[in-house]
Amino acid sequence: MNERADVETALSQWTAAEAAGDTAALETVLADDFTAIGPLGFTLSKQDWLDRHAPNELTYDTFDLDELQLRVYDDAAVAIARQNAEGTHRGQPVPSALRVTLVLTRGQTSWRLAVAHMSFIAGTPGAPPIPGRG
Repeated sequence: MNERADVETALSQWTAAEAAGDTAALETVLADDFTAIGPLGFTLSKQDWLDRHAPNELTYDTFDLDELQLRVYDDAAVAIARQNAEGTHRGQPVPSALRVTLVLTRGQTSWRLAVAHMSFIAGTPGAPPIPGRG
């Protein structure tokens, strides 16, 4: 069993479900106690996360991860990546690039995303300005 490949598969399933707004797939890939921390420090439960995909709420044109750094432990994995996205949330553009830390846990049949923590990447579109640079 190749744990790294299994975790990468779970991450691919998550990014595909996010891109498509597929809440049924997200329901499966997100842990029951999933928590997200947004780039401004707010938290979202699993239900809050799913509700983002309600009609006229969140639409992605693109959504993917790159610059992936992955650490796999016994029953947990930590991924640090760059999240790239184009889309809108309630008519406003989503940040085009975020740094994300993703924590996955091994479920009985597959890896599931338990935590997603997002931070703005200074100097990228949608991020606050770099302090001291007017």
